[in-house]
Amino acid sequence: MTDTITLAHLSDVHLSPVRGLGLRQLNVKRSLGYINWQRSRRRVHLLTALDLVVADMKEYQPDHIAVTGDLINLGLPAEYEVARTWLESLGDPRDVTVVPGNHDIYTNLRGDPGVARWAEYMRADAWGEQLVPENAPPFPFVRRIGPVALICLNSAVETPPFVAAGELGAPQLAALASLLEQTEREGLVRVVLIHHPPLPDLAPPRRALRDAVKLARVLEENGAELVLHGHNHRDHHLDFAWARGRIPVIGIASGSMGRVHKHEPLGRYNLLRITRTSSGAQIECTTRGLDPTAAFIEHVDHKLIS
Repeated sequence: MTDTITLAHLSDVHLSPVRGLGLRQLNVKRSLGYINWQRSRRRVHLLTALDLVVADMKEYQPDHIAVTGDLINLGLPAEYEVARTWLESLGDPRDVTVVPGNHDIYTNLRGDPGVARWAEYMRADAWGEQLVPENAPPFPFVRRIGPVALICLNSAVETPPFVAAGELGAPQLAALASLLEQTEREGLVRVVLIHHPPLPDLAPPRRALRDAVKLARVLEENGAELVLHGHNHRDHHLDFAWARGRIPVIGIASGSMGRVHKHEPLGRYNLLRITRTSSGAQIECTTRGLDPTAAFIEHVDHKLIS
């Protein structure tokens, strides 16, 4: 089995258009979200931009694709169906892993399966099933891609209007600590996927992970080789110190931005070349995205991050 894989990271695609909004779906939060979509977001999150990004990404034939949430906008049944179709075009569930974002778990519709429509993209593989107790909650789950263990968290919770915060909760945090320990014993490169920025002070309180301090403590005590997130619609990289080194934390901008909005860059994705080494991992990150005219994809950045 090779000790090197290429992982593509895409996030916050906010698939358009918004369809299927009726009286049954209306509440205060969804109504305000729909107004915001009509006023601004529908003009900047463009399928044409996302199609260019995905086509370029596929040319590089990554071994696996990670999508860190916000596939949709208002949590409407028709949106979930559109997102399912888009995921099928992106790749087989064996080759694509999804964690939900706050827009994916937006506001409850009684009796609607919601993100369960994407369940095949959000579950452990046969190897990962062995690491969690039978009948365990769906998150966190684990997939193995060559030398890499993808450890997948759900930070998306329902929130009041004007709030896009996230939370993991004590059970997920405890399970994460155990999975980090188990996968380290297996000698794997541990890559954590989460929608919200995982550390304190990376987003305003109304948009932040509420238990980021507790997550930081788990990472500080147990380590990881990489954490990937979305949510902020901007590229981001910092190194978080833990007991035996540092953990690169990388965020990616929205994959569907076709026009500049609030200083957010145009559509982008990351290609991460991850190599297991005797001392841990070597990770190279290449960022590619739309040129300023949004007409084609160009090289944005390349760096060795560990």
